[in-house]
Amino acid sequence: LRWSPWGRLGVKALVTAAVFVTTLWNLRFFLNPSKGSGEDSKHREPLVILVWEWPSKEVPNVSRDVCHELYSITGCQLTTERQLLHQANVVVFPHSRLQPGRDKLPKERLPGQNWVWVSLESPSNTRALEAWNKTFNWVMTYRQDSDIFIPYGKLVPNRSATVNIPAKTNLVSWVISNYHRTQKRAEVYKNLSRFLHVNIYGKANNKPLCKDCLLSTISKSKFYLAFENSIHRDYITEKLWRNSLLAGTVPVVLGPPRANYEQFVPADSFIHVNDFGSLEELATFLRTMNSSRYRQFFAWQRRFSVKLYTDWRERICAICTAYPRLPHGHLYPDLQSWFNS
Repeated sequence: LRWSPWGRLGVKALVTAAVFVTTLWNLRFFLNPSKGSGEDSKHREPLVILVWEWPSKEVPNVSRDVCHELYSITGCQLTTERQLLHQANVVVFPHSRLQPGRDKLPKERLPGQNWVWVSLESPSNTRALEAWNKTFNWVMTYRQDSDIFIPYGKLVPNRSATVNIPAKTNLVSWVISNYHRTQKRAEVYKNLSRFLHVNIYGKANNKPLCKDCLLSTISKSKFYLAFENSIHRDYITEKLWRNSLLAGTVPVVLGPPRANYEQFVPADSFIHVNDFGSLEELATFLRTMNSSRYRQFFAWQRRFSVKLYTDWRERICAICTAYPRLPHGHLYPDLQSWFNS
């Protein structure tokens, strides 16, 4: 066989052509990104959450990237500027601000935009729900079956393995601002007080506690009456989380059934009014409890600590975390029926 220079030139030509084609192919992506790349870029744009009216009286500054700065939630832009309505992916409507009526809402909902109904009050304290049928895509409440679940508090794991029980100077305390005789808690307190003394604080007893005095005062009691103003599923408020567990007292709860509380806190961390055949039995149990039995109620502290949810910015930012799994295009046909269920 003889070697041919033309064969060598043919191989060189093929290699050169292959390099040229590869270069052009890569240059194509550089100069003209694919549709897929454009969609990925679009998904990286911040999710815009417009709060139509802020839920609390004091409106914080949310012009910065507060979700990332405060809670490490990326890609989430909060705003209260209504002129950004046409850019908003989600619009948030606190029920407490809806009372004046539908005319205060935007005239139309943009395609793909989702509206959220927000409430931390119980159905007993939530009025005029029938006016909001087929208005909201998602609900954001203390109920576990809400689209966005916002509890008053929760237990988070810790590794301290220590138990801290503040010094006690009295048996039972209760902080009450709005006392109404028709409420279940008023009836239970009245009958319970026949068998033991309850230290009462708050506006209802003309003994208001300053913000910094609340926990230090309650902590001196062995037990706290964590009585809810109304009894509904999952309605477990700061009366349990802050006034009892965080303060270092044992909660005596009046609210949903024990099984519902046990979805939130350990069974041995609280006393339920319904655990007893009578309020006299409950009073005797509280008065005669020895120190060893009392300490058992604090065993949860070895594994958990209390996290309170008090900042509305954190609650609103949670929408961005939940957003990818939320149903789009869904409307609540009967908000009142859902909330009262």
